[in-house]
Amino acid sequence: MTKAIKKQALGRGLSALLKDPDNDIRSVEDKNADKLIGSILEIDIDAVAINPFQPRSNFNEEALQELATSIRELGVIQPITVRKLDFNQYQLISGERRLRASKLVGLTTIPAYIRIANDNESLVMALVENIQRHDLDPIEIALSYQRLMEEIQLTQEQMSDRVGKKRSTIANYLRLLKLDPIIQTGIRDGFISMGHGRAIINIEDHEAQADIYHKIISQNLSVRETEALVKKYQEGQKPTAPKSKKGTSFAVAPSHQKTMTEFFGANVEVKIGGNGKGKISVPFHSEEDFNRILKLLQKG
Repeated sequence: MTKAIKKQALGRGLSALLKDPDNDIRSVEDKNADKLIGSILEIDIDAVAINPFQPRSNFNEEALQELATSIRELGVIQPITVRKLDFNQYQLISGERRLRASKLVGLTTIPAYIRIANDNESLVMALVENIQRHDLDPIEIALSYQRLMEEIQLTQEQMSDRVGKKRSTIANYLRLLKLDPIIQTGIRDGFISMGHGRAIINIEDHEAQADIYHKIISQNLSVRETEALVKKYQEGQKPTAPKSKKGTSFAVAPSHQKTMTEFFGANVEVKIGGNGKGKISVPFHSEEDFNRILKLLQKG
């Protein structure tokens, strides 16, 4: 078989340490603990409980089946990491995809690194290792950062040291959690990217966020186009400067500007003079676009 399978077999002799209830190893001070910690041992797969601190909540079934096929042919190349709870009882720290895939192919044992840690250490290890090694979606990463800050009481600077990321990077992920839940789901499902989310977050109003999100989906907007759309929205929300000229001029409400822009599907420009007169400009980019606008007017 492969070198990976042989490497796993090395832990089978040490596994006998875990089968002796009279000399159960529960702390680093216990006899033979030094042989246990840091070694790869084969443990009963049914003795491993899922870690409640696991940040990943979505598992792609197709990818899981592919991993299961690989494990069936090559074995578990990278051992999972577990925390010892009690005699023949473990809690997963990292490697849930490997554990799930191993169960799919009917394995009864699985290679594992054994660690003895308290709950806080387990949480830190689980979150940090998952952030660094797995392709979590941006929202899962953000939730992991948030949980580290809340439950372990870490600042962004301290978290930066723990996970090896810039503080600004961590802050950008955390800001995604301010997005409307619909948009967060869109990021998790891959409909839009983190770049789209970072552009939308510059708008505080959740209803407006949702409107822009739907435009991104329906018009297949790039991140740059989304940024331009957000900028346009923000400019439309700025209060109009008071006119110094005498006359009967008035200001166009942002909602009216938005209504016209949405109706024509173009950046409508409204100019008003000091006497209250003005003009409305509707740009078009091609003959096809011109005909589209013309049809809208004819329908009106």
